[in-house]
Amino acid sequence: MTQTPTAHTPAQGQARAQFTVPAQHPMVTVLGSGDSLLRVIEKAFPAADIHVRGNEISAVGDTHDVALIQRVFDEMMLVLRTGQPMTEDAVERSIAMLKASENGESDGQETPAEVLTQNILSSRGRTIRPKTLNQKRYVDAIDKHTIVFGIGPAGTGKTYLAMAKAVQALQSKQVNRIILTRPAVEAGERLGFLPGTLYEKIDPYLRPLYDALHDMLDPDSIPRLMAAGTIEVAPLAYMRGRTLNDAFIILDEAQNTSPEQMKMFLTRLGFESKIVITGDVTQVDLPGGTKSGLRQVQDILEGVDDVHFSRLSSQDVVRHKLVGRIVDAYEQYDSRNGTENGGHNGGRAPKHGAKAKGK
Repeated sequence: MTQTPTAHTPAQGQARAQFTVPAQHPMVTVLGSGDSLLRVIEKAFPAADIHVRGNEISAVGDTHDVALIQRVFDEMMLVLRTGQPMTEDAVERSIAMLKASENGESDGQETPAEVLTQNILSSRGRTIRPKTLNQKRYVDAIDKHTIVFGIGPAGTGKTYLAMAKAVQALQSKQVNRIILTRPAVEAGERLGFLPGTLYEKIDPYLRPLYDALHDMLDPDSIPRLMAAGTIEVAPLAYMRGRTLNDAFIILDEAQNTSPEQMKMFLTRLGFESKIVITGDVTQVDLPGGTKSGLRQVQDILEGVDDVHFSRLSSQDVVRHKLVGRIVDAYEQYDSRNGTENGGHNGGRAPKHGAKAKGK
């Protein structure tokens, strides 16, 4: 796509860009079914005039807008050349990344095409890959560091991407086993009041981890791998007293660990192992008065060599768009009211007359 002066009498500061879609790419892959992808771009740049004629796309408007539109189509073509289809969500995220880079909100080291085409794991006809810049950096951090904390709101892919990296590490023989663990604490419920044996009480709390495994592995192989100890799913209490060598270990829902449990877990690290700890510090379900180990550990380990903190935000939510808006609304509510978790301070009292502030 090359920029040229506008064919008609241009307003000052306007430019024209023209892009030819190669013949091997049907226009529907670029514009979307019913021009859905084109409408996403038009909505993002309402002041620009975008026209399509045959396999030619042109844009007229503000020089800055036209340059960004050119980059959007260039990035789309790079993705399409890999054989990966473009979706409305992918186009929206590409535009957001490019705008953030232009506005100085991102260092711009990674392009949208680099983010959207990084494959982690292919399984059962689908490929798992990061969808946002922060997700890509989280995945890259897991490759580079021994201990990685993935901290962010619901729906940002913290656990799912960590699970994909664990399965990838197992399949490539970087580790001999995967260990998945969670604290058995949930909102307003106590295990002692639930019916059944200890296993039956604990199982529902570990179910999300099983569900993710079923997305990434042949379901028939999972019981065999678990029976052999290659994959272990267990509550956090079962980690005490162990040293975990040659393992990819994931601690999920880490906001529900106490400081003592967090220290206990981190010191389980053995040789040739990797730890990923995920959690959302805005959804602490610990009893009143109990501090969150995930909140505290950020102050203790920030800056320690080979420990990395990846922080995701509502912009990285990959569930329904409304989830991101809900996360933002709760953050605004907490900011206005000086609360955490929408109503309490996760066991911390505000300092004298000051509003409590979450980590």
